Amino acid sequence: MLIAIPKEIYPGETRVAMIPANVHKLVQLGAEMEIESTAGISSGWQDEDYIKVGARVNTDRKAMLSRADMVLRLRKPPKEEISWLKPGALHISHLHPFYECELMHELARCNISAISMEMIPRISRAQKMDALSSQANLAGYVAVILAAARMNKIFPMMTTAAGTIQPVRVFVIGAGVAGLQAIATAKRLGARVYAYDTRPVVEEQVQSLGAKFVKIDLGNTGETKQGYAKALTEEQINQQREAMTKHCSLADVVITTAQLFGRKAPIIITQDMIAAMRPGSVIVDLAVESGGNVEGAMLDQECDINGVLIIGLSNLPGHVAAHASQMYSTNLYNLIYEFWDSETQTFRLKLEDDIIKGCLVTHQEYILHQCLKQQEKERSQRLDNHPCTNPCPYYKKALG
Repeated sequence: MLIAIPKEIYPGETRVAMIPANVHKLVQLGAEMEIESTAGISSGWQDEDYIKVGARVNTDRKAMLSRADMVLRLRKPPKEEISWLKPGALHISHLHPFYECELMHELARCNISAISMEMIPRISRAQKMDALSSQANLAGYVAVILAAARMNKIFPMMTTAAGTIQPVRVFVIGAGVAGLQAIATAKRLGARVYAYDTRPVVEEQVQSLGAKFVKIDLGNTGETKQGYAKALTEEQINQQREAMTKHCSLADVVITTAQLFGRKAPIIITQDMIAAMRPGSVIVDLAVESGGNVEGAMLDQECDINGVLIIGLSNLPGHVAAHASQMYSTNLYNLIYEFWDSETQTFRLKLEDDIIKGCLVTHQEYILHQCLKQQEKERSQRLDNHPCTNPCPYYKKALG
């Protein structure tokens, strides 16, 4: 089985899908590995590192992709490259399927079996494959480091001959994987940390990291089956903002991490809340790529609003590309190993398996995932002139 690893060409992407250590493991399983030349450079690996572990280095991207039985990436493929792939090939990467209707059409049209890494189900057996969690973990760390580097204060308390410096106050909104890592990192740097989440169940985790949990009574809240916070009602959102304004006004650093699975991130920090913060404060919006939690945050920019710095940089895991690549590569290897057939030395796509059912979005010219099919139906009913109201034949197969 030929597994190809193309170089990431998404602007600003510094990670690589597979590091030499995991390439070596796949070679030992019997896979034939091929990687595009210089694919690992920005993450710290030379072509020679891949050659040493048994991979071939290829300079012809199109030829490599057209021969591959499996393609491993970090980012979604450019639409024009999908037709290069061999019909029946397996493509594994982040695909953002809820936002990439045309891409799903093209994958189905070209008979590509596509696994979306962000759709890996959050079940115990799949934890070792959960790329969303591994990358969010690093994003939470980087967010705190960025805030510490940008602000005009130090994080820890210091007692000196010139007097005592009080520790900064950090307010983390959202105690998922990224939020918990942000809490832990800020505590290690010596900050006083406060955290809020709509899910009361995470209070114990927040406290175990040494932070204080901010309680806001919003009535009935909870989490989805995937472990994400449920969307709030308009009344709950207004109640939440009113209570959080006080905590933001006292904070030196605010880090927002709230995201909704398959939907635009909610606005949590409004202009009024920013106006209540002290000049010199810093806000880091970790949800900026999915719409942003902060009103006024701009993708891939740092902007100043009344003296408050708002950091809206995307791809924070890419700031620590070596470790981010290592973790993502291990997620991929664990997924491949789980379904590897040692007798035939191939990847077995077990359609009945809970993991595959959760993350396989296209297969044999079909759109498979139930969430995507339901979204397609709702979109067709809602928007008369939307391109997807006349589903391509591959959606008709799935919806029929």
